[in-house]
Amino acid sequence: MNSGIIGGELFPRNIGVILVQQRILDALNHQRSTTPPVWFMRQAGRSLPEYKKAREGIAMLDSCLMPELAAEITLQPVRRHDVDAAIFFSDIMVPLRLAAVGVDIQPGVGPVLDSPVRTARDIAALPAPTFDDASMIAEAISLIRAELTPEKTLLGFAGAPFTLAAYMVEGRPSKDHLRARALMHSDPDTWDKLLTWCATVSNLFLHVQIDAGAQAVQLFDSWAGSLSRETYARHVLPYSTQALENVTVPRIHFGTNTAHFLDLMAEGVEAVGVDHRLPLDEAARIVPDTVLQGNIDPALLFAGADTLHAHALDIVRRGLAAPAHIVNLGHGVPPTTDPGVLTELVAYLHSLDTDKLIG
Repeated sequence: MNSGIIGGELFPRNIGVILVQQRILDALNHQRSTTPPVWFMRQAGRSLPEYKKAREGIAMLDSCLMPELAAEITLQPVRRHDVDAAIFFSDIMVPLRLAAVGVDIQPGVGPVLDSPVRTARDIAALPAPTFDDASMIAEAISLIRAELTPEKTLLGFAGAPFTLAAYMVEGRPSKDHLRARALMHSDPDTWDKLLTWCATVSNLFLHVQIDAGAQAVQLFDSWAGSLSRETYARHVLPYSTQALENVTVPRIHFGTNTAHFLDLMAEGVEAVGVDHRLPLDEAARIVPDTVLQGNIDPALLFAGADTLHAHALDIVRRGLAAPAHIVNLGHGVPPTTDPGVLTELVAYLHSLDTDKLIG
């Protein structure tokens, strides 16, 4: 459940004497726009030729810590697609790097830690959950805000504690997260210490972005869907709550395969992301007071314009069951996506009038 509207808005905005409409922030304040707001997860990078050119010869985590480059990559999809939000270009492993944990992203593999964290001794050996220097993050966000036009929203983000812990315990990507899931049940005290560490760095990373100018944030829990409802409620949710503690901007909580505990993910946030498996009108029945985000099936980006646009229209219509709806994909933009398809999809969505779809 969300925290309730105060004075007509969840998060009143000081926008001076000129009223500037921000469709994303309006939606997060339960204000439905006649034009559907839209942005895409993983819109910054992957499919864009300008991204590949900008990052040529630069390692992923290094690129996230170069302010001018991170700002440029963040802004590229806004310029190309005219999406309503810029999502800060970073990676869920960046807070670990800032906290002096040995981690890198290996091409074709993903995040790989120098030393997996699997025992109480491993956790005790972790550096303090703090950042010696995060000035490059603040500088990048300052550069983005300087170029971003007032009607566009800047979103910050962080990986949720369970997803961070899953990588830390496994030491690299895993399809089943067996070691992490075993640890939470076999040694709850050690699990608590690890998740508390992860929640602390995620929270700190969010606050660095907010203090620098991020206007809303999204917490990604990429792997939480592998858990049962009871396990999520007991061993994960308290730490995700901690990661969002004292966050003073609108919060979006996203995970995949999480329909069985979507109501738990909605606790204490303004919006939940819904993947393509759960129809939005069904999601609205599960969390009736929460803004929904999603949930175009990424596979349909390859199905042709007629099929894609019909699917998107159905998504928008189903989203009318929620207090407000932000159009997005059910997951990230696939790297082989034709950027022109996304540009045309945004233009199509912006051509819709939700007032005419009601009834």
